[in-house]
Amino acid sequence: MSTEALSSGSTFPPLKAGTLRIYSNRICPYAERARLVLAHKDIPNEVVNIHLSKKPEWFLEKINPLGKVPAIQKDDKIVYESAVCCDYLDQVYPSNKLTPDDPYQQARDRILVEHFGQVTTQYYKMLFGPSENCAAAAETLKKGLMEFDKEIQKRGDFFGGSEPRMIDFMVWPWFERFHATEKLVNQIFISDGSMPNLTAYMDRMLSVPAVQKCRLSTENHLEFYQSVKNGAPNYNVGL
Repeated sequence: MSTEALSSGSTFPPLKAGTLRIYSNRICPYAERARLVLAHKDIPNEVVNIHLSKKPEWFLEKINPLGKVPAIQKDDKIVYESAVCCDYLDQVYPSNKLTPDDPYQQARDRILVEHFGQVTTQYYKMLFGPSENCAAAAETLKKGLMEFDKEIQKRGDFFGGSEPRMIDFMVWPWFERFHATEKLVNQIFISDGSMPNLTAYMDRMLSVPAVQKCRLSTENHLEFYQSVKNGAPNYNVGL
């Protein structure tokens, strides 16, 4: 994870037979989903970071024509899209299983992830949209998070129950970035004490070994988002 992002003009890094490789990006929350699963399940892997503003030609030609991370490769097998990668890893490496055995609970968790998509939509509107719409997006984001505050109260310490499961690793990357975002846009949407259940959840998640291994600091996230607003995204913050 600590390697610099490869950009256009770089050469394809040779892949040893039998090695599981993840094409990732240290900043991307979608890529973090897959890295959390890899870390939780203690799956040996090699990380190749991709510069998302100047993508290597070989990445588009050989790995993912959509140009998105994460992507997983082992020998001639390649999968991409974050949810697909996470489900694939959970099936191929069944130890420390993250997906519930109960099909109904699986469905409920996936529905919750779909609802979280509405939260992330408002998150990006607030972060990168017109400044005059920032406060309204923050308020809508807060309303969406209030529903998750109620949901975590029903479910237990984690959205997965008594321990983190796939649902937690699917939503956590954005929670990791919330404090940095509040500072950047000068809007308080989760730190005002109105969502004590989510606040406690965030504290618990910070003690999860996979999160500790994969997370970046609030300062790193803040530095990255500031670089984006300045027109020169720095995907190597903290290195």
